[in-house]
Amino acid sequence: MNPPSDLTDRPYLATLNDVQRQAVELGVGDTCAAPSPLLIIAGAGTGKTNTLAHRVAHLIATGTDPGKILLLTFSRRAAVEMTRRVDRIVGQLTKHPHQPATGQVEWAGTFHSIGAKLLREFAGRIGLAPGFTIHDRSDAEDLMNLVRHDLAFSAKDKRFPLKGTCLAIYSTVINTQASIGAALQSNYPWCAQWETELKQLFAKYVTAKQSQQVLDYDDLLLYWSHMVRDPDIAREIGDRFNHVLVDEYQDTNHLQAAILLAMKPEGRGLTVVGDDAQSIYAFRGATVRNILDFPTHFTPAAQIVTLERNYRSTPGILDAANRVIALASERFSKDLWTTRPSSQKPVLVSVKDDADQTGYIVEQLLLRREEGIKLKSQAILFRTGHHSARLEIELTRRNIPFVKFGGLKFLEAAHIKDVLSVLRWAQNPRDRVAGFRAIQLLAGIGPKTAGRIMENVAAAEEGMLLLAEQPIPESVRAAWLNFIATITYATSTSTGWPAAFDRVSGWYQDQMERIYDDAAIRRQDIDQLARIAATFPTQERFLTELTLDPPEATSDESGIPLLDEDYLILSTIHSAKGQEWSAVTVMNVVDGCIPSDLATGSTIEIEEERRLLYVAMTRAKDTLDLMVPQRFYVAQQSGLGDRHVYASRSRFIPHRLLESFQQVTWPLPTDGVVGTPQSSKKAIDLAASMRAMWE
Repeated sequence: MNPPSDLTDRPYLATLNDVQRQAVELGVGDTCAAPSPLLIIAGAGTGKTNTLAHRVAHLIATGTDPGKILLLTFSRRAAVEMTRRVDRIVGQLTKHPHQPATGQVEWAGTFHSIGAKLLREFAGRIGLAPGFTIHDRSDAEDLMNLVRHDLAFSAKDKRFPLKGTCLAIYSTVINTQASIGAALQSNYPWCAQWETELKQLFAKYVTAKQSQQVLDYDDLLLYWSHMVRDPDIAREIGDRFNHVLVDEYQDTNHLQAAILLAMKPEGRGLTVVGDDAQSIYAFRGATVRNILDFPTHFTPAAQIVTLERNYRSTPGILDAANRVIALASERFSKDLWTTRPSSQKPVLVSVKDDADQTGYIVEQLLLRREEGIKLKSQAILFRTGHHSARLEIELTRRNIPFVKFGGLKFLEAAHIKDVLSVLRWAQNPRDRVAGFRAIQLLAGIGPKTAGRIMENVAAAEEGMLLLAEQPIPESVRAAWLNFIATITYATSTSTGWPAAFDRVSGWYQDQMERIYDDAAIRRQDIDQLARIAATFPTQERFLTELTLDPPEATSDESGIPLLDEDYLILSTIHSAKGQEWSAVTVMNVVDGCIPSDLATGSTIEIEEERRLLYVAMTRAKDTLDLMVPQRFYVAQQSGLGDRHVYASRSRFIPHRLLESFQQVTWPLPTDGVVGTPQSSKKAIDLAASMRAMWE
């Protein structure tokens, strides 16, 4: 272990605490030799991003070529934020003449974006066309559906899984590296009868992608992993980077871990940062085993540094959260602590039903607002999107503005997909999904004509050069020639970027009044897309990066912040990870919701649900309310229809943990004073007997 550096020599480390500085300096000397593998366990609110950014900056400061550093994150925004911090830190070094020259990290981005970059470089060596296009989830579903129809599976006597389900099964198999049978058994048991047909479907889906020179989102990891199975290529890529640093390692899947281990089999120069207690994305293929097993992949085992000082939450919130996660069956031991002064405990709020839960939440958020806590500093979190339905109705009725995270994504909007389909088809004429959609944007051209044109273009080597000769109804001829001129302009080598986008979007906006009744609202999204396009140097980069890391929401959903100076945050817990608010309320902290009654089939599922509650609790800085309704509404589960069910407090907060919470019943059954703790034994006994009636 390296001794702590003298801060007179390393002034850029002065803002770090002792353990953060240890994580930054461990194994890093004044040479470019790669250190042993390192696992940094970074608890919630412990300065993970700051620590990782300082480690990258420290590598540069001690002589590492920035071009030999690979930084992997889980969103483009995280990569941008990380490199911005690194640039700011190393920028301080120019003030110190004895520090070495600095530069920018060239290889920073998501696993998928770095994978796309490497695949384009190595395409010729692994049988890929360098000009491949990338399908987003929706386009991949459409192609899956075309193959599904070609195989006549949509005409089965029993209903075959829909396109979205088929793609989800395919994605699960790819990312978990499980067999189709195992994936169906664990995640899609209602589709198990179609195992043979699904194998046929997936085989033809892969063939269709290859013939059209397209990759879907999962292919970027799959092809990368296959590429590094070649020892020569793996060594070549591994040697390119002296240091590989991975953020949020608990969110990686089997493929991502396999890629890292293939590139750095001995772990030299490999640093991963994460928190096993915040591993909550198994539904995306992530596995907590990657971070739990990381140290033992290497001989000697990877070194571990644990960050426990929390800079976010009060002692009471941390005490409760620590005790909740301490009951996990397997974990890296840590206890978050803080120097923040506060004696307030998180509150367990017992209410009768959904209506009272909504009443308490609305009353409290307005009271906090009157106390100076803005609505946007408050968040209401829930396990599943529909849990907030009643609350949304009440907020609307009370004219309280809110933004809900987890709605329609930007690229799923039809008008955005229209524009991108034209650009994608112009880039890759063999992209059947993009071309089929783009052609039908013209008035008077339907699926039959579009399909015939696509077949003709795909069959001829001249491809797009034959567009003018296609059999088009005479009434559409003029519009068709205008469309061809737009495509030709967008594909011309002399056309710059984003001029090609401007031409395509200009053509498309002429079609919008005919296609959509709300064209004026949708134009705001096209304008936003134009601003995004202008930030990329080429069309290829634009299409690739936008597909891999799209904006969150369309203008009709994200417009509230533009209209109101303040707004409440509603969010699923999954969408809230990485965020923080002054006051957090967690809805439905009862068995059946947390844990979800659909996620209690195995110990692995239950443990992830426990971590989900922990993530929700550690989003709060000052105030945390956990809502415990005695009954809640369930919509159409198990064929029983819509109904109310009776519930008990979540199993993750057993009786022995109650001393870490303040218990409140709302409204009071006696004097009606809102939010007053029921401390008398009589009141506690009464509440317990009332709950017991329904157990």
